[in-house]
Amino acid sequence: MKKHTFKEWFIALRPWSLPASAMPIIVTLAFLLFRGSEVNWLYGLWALIGMILFHLTGNVWSDYFDYKRKVDSDDTFGAKTMTTGMFRPEEIKRLAIGLFIVSIVCGLGIVAATGLTTLYIGIAGAVFTLLYPTLKYNALGDLDIILTFAFLPTLGTSYVVTGNIDWNVLWIALPVGLITDAILHSNNTRDIHTDKRAGITTMAMGIGTKISAWFYGFEVIFPYLWVVVCSAIGIMPLIASVVLLTLPMAIKCVKPMMHSLTEGSGVIAELDMKTAQLQLAFSLLLSIALIIGKIIQ
Repeated sequence: MKKHTFKEWFIALRPWSLPASAMPIIVTLAFLLFRGSEVNWLYGLWALIGMILFHLTGNVWSDYFDYKRKVDSDDTFGAKTMTTGMFRPEEIKRLAIGLFIVSIVCGLGIVAATGLTTLYIGIAGAVFTLLYPTLKYNALGDLDIILTFAFLPTLGTSYVVTGNIDWNVLWIALPVGLITDAILHSNNTRDIHTDKRAGITTMAMGIGTKISAWFYGFEVIFPYLWVVVCSAIGIMPLIASVVLLTLPMAIKCVKPMMHSLTEGSGVIAELDMKTAQLQLAFSLLLSIALIIGKIIQ
């Protein structure tokens, strides 16, 4: 068996995408703090680790099926872990199964500490993680991402750290979730032609390149309007509007997406990584603003 370097394992896990899983938890904790909830920070850290483990599982699991279905091949922009011969498919499959087992163990520990409600939310998250490839191939990948990386983790985190589900966390789930889905949507828009060749159907394929480009723009710009309005009506502190400092990053993401309509998908080859960076900057700034808002209120 080939011995792999740390860099190769790093590439296989795609940790650059982790803001998509980490930031919903972090923003939720900051929002609960702002609202005056009594937060168990140890359980919050536990939930964060569990969410990241499930995300890594999903990354590797999805890459395995994309390779088997020939969604990823030598001439696509997708994961190169198997198309270049870096890893054998069975190695990636075993890595995914191993990560899933570790994720389950971590999740069961949280369940034992917090109760059955966590189990139900965890089962839903696990199912959506495992079914993601199938849902993605049938135009439901975006819905999966919104549920798995926005609504479930925010609601689940509120329960784990407070003992009750606080439905108010959905106010922050939407803007964070839209930017997270934009990571996937930029991929699917870029890969419309090669995905069609592979015989799968994504939402981007269904609505076409032009509407897909505009939809991406909505996903990364609307969260700013949402936060500003929530700040104005008191759901979030006024200082939360500081997220506007990252608006130039969002605009820099939207521009190449629009240019792709005339210049081709090559101009958005790395837009998924840039969108993940936007997610990190937006969510970190929002989290800090929520904490400051609690201090000065």
